[in-house]
Amino acid sequence: MVSMKDIAAACDVSVATVSKALNDQNDIGAETKEKIRRTAKALGYYPNSSARALKTNRTYNLGVLYKEESGSGLTHDYFSQVLENFRNTVENSGYDITFLSNSKKRKDQMSYLKHAIYRGMDGVLVAVADYKDPEVMELLASALPVVTVDYVYNDRIAVMSDNIAGMEALLSYIYAQGHRKIAYIYGEESLVTTNRLSAYYRFHEKMGMAVREELLQKAKYRDSHTAGLLTNQILKLPGPPTCILYADDFSAIGGMNVIKNNGLRIPQDISIAGYDGIMMASQLEPQLTTYRQDTVGIGSLAAKQLISLIENPKATPVSQYMMSGELVRGGSVANVL
Repeated sequence: MVSMKDIAAACDVSVATVSKALNDQNDIGAETKEKIRRTAKALGYYPNSSARALKTNRTYNLGVLYKEESGSGLTHDYFSQVLENFRNTVENSGYDITFLSNSKKRKDQMSYLKHAIYRGMDGVLVAVADYKDPEVMELLASALPVVTVDYVYNDRIAVMSDNIAGMEALLSYIYAQGHRKIAYIYGEESLVTTNRLSAYYRFHEKMGMAVREELLQKAKYRDSHTAGLLTNQILKLPGPPTCILYADDFSAIGGMNVIKNNGLRIPQDISIAGYDGIMMASQLEPQLTTYRQDTVGIGSLAAKQLISLIENPKATPVSQYMMSGELVRGGSVANVL
């Protein structure tokens, strides 16, 4: 294994000078610094993580808590993109990531927090979690730097997709197309669901439209089967809606299949819209009208805020950041004016 002593001998400088160059200190010349770095790369030098941890009091290892209940795992379109952009940003800043597991899956019975401490994690991103779980609450209440996604907790930085603005954009477009009976198949209980439902009720109040409770049906996110069953029920209602809004694009695909199996055309006979803006939605016929969330911005900002919290805690304010997305009009919502 190549050491700093080997680099020093090759460059005819002291080990202290090599250390300063590799740690980007300013008390050596730029030319010398560049020469040492080129030599280190050519020799295949890699800094020892344990030594770096002792020197900096950091391991440059970040934890990711991702406990997704639908069974999609990392194939979940929205969160997989958020995590991919989080990973890209932290790796570009010299950090690694490790996924956290809890005591239910660990022989040593470590909680999320104990696992994070055991692994020497500098901080944790809570991407998806059961916030009623005592282990999750223990982690959030700890002294460890933590950033959450789509969840607000006291004294923690949160990076949020602006679900209220997203719903308002979708509903405004659907309304402008002439629709007054808009059904909504929403997801399970969460802050995201609460905000979207609030936006639905508020929009109806703003437009002077009565909310028909039978047009509101609860399912799970990314549950195309249940979304299809509920779509079938909604279609059989007296005075059925002219448009059905789904909790996510994946659920909308389940609804689309049922609509077509009933011999109905989209959007000529009934309109539909999704949420998330996944790639698959653009490949459908007709292309799905949806709201594309800013997964690049959410993942990247979450990474930057967590690193800032670790490296410069006193100058990093605890804030909630709202990230706007964009309406994708598609062709699944007809103009019925």
